[in-house]
Amino acid sequence: MSDIVKGAAIKGVTRPSRRFAQDRFCAKPGCETRLSQYNKSEFCHAHAPIRFPRVRGKILDGQDA
Repeated sequence: MSDIVKGAAIKGVTRPSRRFAQDRFCAKPGCETRLSQYNKSEFCHAHAPIRFPRVRGKILDGQDA
């Protein structure tokens, strides 16, 4: 006797990808990079502000314990 269990694929309603305005350009003055309609940022990758992840459980250089 085989103990293989098979199930049906999950079928559901899929949402379309979120879109933003077309023909947008980077907000940095002088940058002519056209942004994707799927990019929610107002800057291109080269001019996006630097974001640091939240580091938990580690002591970083310059911090006291």
